[in-house]
Amino acid sequence: MKSLLSFILAAYPFAAVAQSQLASGQPPSDAPTPKTTEVMVILTVKEGVTRQQIMSIMPAEVRATVKLYLDGKIRQWYSKGDGKGVIFLIDAKTVEEAHAAIDAMPLSKEHLVDHEYIPVGPLMPLTALLAR
Repeated sequence: MKSLLSFILAAYPFAAVAQSQLASGQPPSDAPTPKTTEVMVILTVKEGVTRQQIMSIMPAEVRATVKLYLDGKIRQWYSKGDGKGVIFLIDAKTVEEAHAAIDAMPLSKEHLVDHEYIPVGPLMPLTALLAR
């Protein structure tokens, strides 16, 4: 386990440099496309929405969130560092699948939060370490 951690830590700078060298932000055409394993969803309270509006929906939102967690749909959940929203890691293979789960939540149904969806997957520059 210790040697695996050392290997990953040694490889990370290489992977980060390889990723940062992509000027267009797009992978080269011959680069493997990462498989989406989860979708990160960032929920932020919309501008102009009051604390009272949020708190009136919060009991239902908490129940719905816990249900998604217990159903295995939400893998991890965090508060944003600025205290103005949450981040979920959703077990979904597409953004559309994550959208369906989040759109059914009470705060989303009431249009009180903005969403940002980011598909995530394995760190693909690490594949260069496997090439011979």
